[in-house]
Amino acid sequence: MNTSKKVANKRSPDPFDRLIFEKGLRATQVVVDKKLDMLLVILNNSRVLKIRLSDYEKLKKASQSQLNRWKLISNGVGIEWSELDEDLSLKGIIKTAAINAALQSLEGKGEYSFVA
Repeated sequence: MNTSKKVANKRSPDPFDRLIFEKGLRATQVVVDKKLDMLLVILNNSRVLKIRLSDYEKLKKASQSQLNRWKLISNGVGIEWSELDEDLSLKGIIKTAAINAALQSLEGKGEYSFVA
C-alpha cells in the first residue's frame, strides 16, 4: 500500500518567506560596529539592512573581536556567531529593520533602517 502523498508546490502566504525562499533574497556580507551599536547586512539585491546590536543581548555583550567572527549560514539565509552561540535569521533581521524604520518614521526621526 502506497501511503505517500504528492505535495504540490504552494506559494507561501508569508511575504518574508516569499522574498527569501521563492525570490532568493540572501545576505552576502555583514558589517558590525560595536561603538556605533550597528549591524549592517548587505543583501544580494544591493540593499542594506541596518539594525542595532543592542536589540540582541548576546551581541550587545560581545567584544568587537567576537562580533567580527560571524559566518553566513544556509547560503545567506542566516548569520551565525558560533563562539557566542547566536544565530540570526534573515527573516528576523528584515522584520527588525522594518519595525525600526517604521518607528523612526512615526517619531519623525531622519534615520531609516533600510538603506538603498
